[in-house]
Amino acid sequence: MAPGTKIGVDPSGKAVDDRTYRGMIGSLMYFTSSRPDIMFSACLCARYQASPKESHFSAVKRIFRYLKGTADLDMWYPKDTGFELTAYSDADHAGCMLDRKSTSGHIQFLGDKLVSWASKKQLCVSTSTAKAEYVAAASCCSQVLWMGTQLRDYGFKYDKIPIYCDSKSAIAISANPVQHTKTKHIDVRYHFIKGNVEKCTIELYFVNTDYHLADLFTKPLDEQRFNFLISKLDFEGELKRSYLLCLEAEFMRFKLGVRQLALANSCLKPHLLLISFLTEKCFNFSEDATHMLSRLHSEDVDIEQEGSLPHLRTSIMHN
Repeated sequence: MAPGTKIGVDPSGKAVDDRTYRGMIGSLMYFTSSRPDIMFSACLCARYQASPKESHFSAVKRIFRYLKGTADLDMWYPKDTGFELTAYSDADHAGCMLDRKSTSGHIQFLGDKLVSWASKKQLCVSTSTAKAEYVAAASCCSQVLWMGTQLRDYGFKYDKIPIYCDSKSAIAISANPVQHTKTKHIDVRYHFIKGNVEKCTIELYFVNTDYHLADLFTKPLDEQRFNFLISKLDFEGELKRSYLLCLEAEFMRFKLGVRQLALANSCLKPHLLLISFLTEKCFNFSEDATHMLSRLHSEDVDIEQEGSLPHLRTSIMHN
């Protein structure tokens, strides 16, 4: 959605079939399990299922057009990136045009892998930005504690799990054990985050808004910032995957040539086999690259023609 997009009740708008609208929202909610980039937009449109109008229907169709144009975009989960648990929490104060409630957004990473994300309207009306950020941080803390409990069954133990927030006021409230008059209006259920900070279960850190990854789940953004945050969430397209596949195949071709050279020159065999072994250990080849290597053995396929390697290499280097 474009920045500044305001979707309201639209009482004067033309009504549409609510059954069709709800079916489309259900499909979008299914997509959000693997496409976090549409999480906020889908949840925003889902608020108006009771009486949908043409403006809501147009917003939903725009999301579907975006999905059609980015069909090759998917999550990228590399191997051997660690299991450090980190989280980002953000809030959009009074962002809902319906009842002026704030929107919470938070994401969790295991190493560099995005494993959990959420965008939800808060249950209470926040009277300040600090309260909205504090409530969002409490929601993120609940998710982080649950994930830590589940991972503990697999032998992982976490202390001082970092949660990044762009509000210094919310961080100060969570670190202050004293209840002041300016924070007594905040519901008691959100103050459990203070106990977890005191026990060093979690720790809140400040992050600049420009680099806040959870900003994607709280408000509409312009195209440049949207694409920037998407790139930081490890989304990859078909071009990079094809390039990596061809790169792996090129290394497999190098390995095959080293072994053939070792067979032809017995005196160099120990050194060449060592090079081949180190190459195999340094690069974790995928099953597709291994399959391409087997084709090299049997059919003598030209990799540059098969994978369009020069074209991919030129495109990547120019970009």
